[in-house]
Amino acid sequence: MSSPSLHAAVLDSVGRAITSGDVGPGTPLTLDGIGAEHGVSRTVAREVMRMLEGLGMVRSRRRVGLVVLGIEDWNVLDPRIIRWRLQGPGRDAQLRSLTELRHAVEPLAAAGAARHASPQVRGELLDLARRMRTTGEAGDLDTFLALDVRMHELLLRSSGNEMFGPLADVVAEVLAGRTHLGLMPPSPVPEALDQHEAVARAVADGDPEAAEAAMAAIVGEVRRAIDRPAGRPGVPS
Repeated sequence: MSSPSLHAAVLDSVGRAITSGDVGPGTPLTLDGIGAEHGVSRTVAREVMRMLEGLGMVRSRRRVGLVVLGIEDWNVLDPRIIRWRLQGPGRDAQLRSLTELRHAVEPLAAAGAARHASPQVRGELLDLARRMRTTGEAGDLDTFLALDVRMHELLLRSSGNEMFGPLADVVAEVLAGRTHLGLMPPSPVPEALDQHEAVARAVADGDPEAAEAAMAAIVGEVRRAIDRPAGRPGVPS
């Protein structure tokens, strides 16, 4: 295994242990302990600890060393932390908080895209919506996911709000996480396809109100479905 892959594997293991609560706040971590548990050198352990510190998950304390911090200190918008939380026992809470974030941001991003998107982006959104219907109805979830991620990314990055663009990676992680965790149906529900087409048309037509309303319908249904476990497999994206 190459060194970067080794770092990533150990980082994933320790990160999941922290986000799951198996290694709780206040727990001291040492280079020797990480090395012994994962069979890696102190150099690898040191790099992993440096990355965890950069994520706000551990902090150096005098006479103690590195200690695990609580969630209030984590960089909770980092895609790695989102991925770890979605893989652990706090999955439902993470889905709920991410969906609330999307509900607050994405309708405004869609409205902004209707005002500011370039002609090329408007055309690509229409093409993405068309291809999403084709692949969705065919049950090709991998291709559908890639198209869905691209559509949401375009809307956020074309919104005219520089604060929204960096959230594209956050939305991509939650969309991918729901698919990979089996929380999506064998094929997207027709309403989800209709709503994505409505967003694309509204942006292409330069209609901010319609774009905002269509995106609000998408994330609003996701939000309702999260509180409706039996309906979760039918959640749109």
